[in-house]
Amino acid sequence: MSINAEVSEPDDGTPLLCSECFRDVGLRLDAARFGMASRQPCPNCGSSSGALLDEGRIRWVAHRFFVLGSLTKAEYGGAPVIEFNNLRANEVSFLTELQHDVELICENAGVGFFHYGPPLWRLGYIEPLEALQDHDRADSVIQRILTEFPEASLEPGEIFFRLRKDVSSPGDDKQFDSPPRAVCGAGRLDTMDLPVLYGSSDLQVCVHECRATVDDRLHVASLEATRPLRLLDLTAVLTEECTTFESLDMTVHLLFLAGPHSYPHSRAIAEAAKKAGFDGLLFPSYFSLLRTGAPFLETAFGLTTRVFHDASSREAGKIVPNIALFGRPVEDGLIHVRCVNRLYLRQVAYDVGFGPADI
Repeated sequence: MSINAEVSEPDDGTPLLCSECFRDVGLRLDAARFGMASRQPCPNCGSSSGALLDEGRIRWVAHRFFVLGSLTKAEYGGAPVIEFNNLRANEVSFLTELQHDVELICENAGVGFFHYGPPLWRLGYIEPLEALQDHDRADSVIQRILTEFPEASLEPGEIFFRLRKDVSSPGDDKQFDSPPRAVCGAGRLDTMDLPVLYGSSDLQVCVHECRATVDDRLHVASLEATRPLRLLDLTAVLTEECTTFESLDMTVHLLFLAGPHSYPHSRAIAEAAKKAGFDGLLFPSYFSLLRTGAPFLETAFGLTTRVFHDASSREAGKIVPNIALFGRPVEDGLIHVRCVNRLYLRQVAYDVGFGPADI
């Protein structure tokens, strides 16, 4: 969940509402999921079939629906459109039955909703990130990244996976090397002059990165290094003595949460890392938050939770590292294909949330 001064893990308290009190179907479903199962009648609507909500659970459900559910992405970063606290009168209205539910929450949880004006770092206004997008200033930021992010090592015996669709010859190890030059340059880190072998130790992320469907013919290679390989670790959480507006840590974090418009800048980092002697990168999967269920840019009191003391292990747990190896490491003997398996999809599950439509 998002750490919020108004929201904490709810304990069982005095029921005030139940899920059946709400008219919006999405809000009702969220409330049913996080309410207390009981046959006790609701003190508000009298229903015995709804999940009961005390004050803490009302705020919890309100946070999921109105705050997390109103997240709007920017070119880099993003922020919710709606927030609430117990210091503001309600300023948000809807032209649907959701208005009834807003008034019910405000009355029973003692809060008011308002349109949120986020700190601008959430929208990508971070000095190193802006400099990275400026051709004349990008090199200095990239050099800082090479210097300030730590080095990791991919050791022999550490298995990671590479998934491919429609492999013509699964027994040919080179089928799992970096793609041919003619098709390089479409990914986050590769160019026509710098082919990249992408993989991950998380097989489910491999499936998602590959956009695999039930009809695809899939093969997965289990790979391992033949010698220790030097990797620049861009998944690390840096300890910094600066504001978020000056943060190199947040610059890289937002860069890898961004879409294809960010690729020229991440490719420039990869090219510089290759010239600096690295064999590849550890970098955050774009699908990390979907895999771990972590909120987008989690904050506490308006600050990113990445800045808090001893937060590194918790923040690292939100990120799934991908592996990018430069050149053609299978052909060059740096990577050994330990085995190849056919892969088929048996089941897919989604954990979903709801939010207001008219924001």
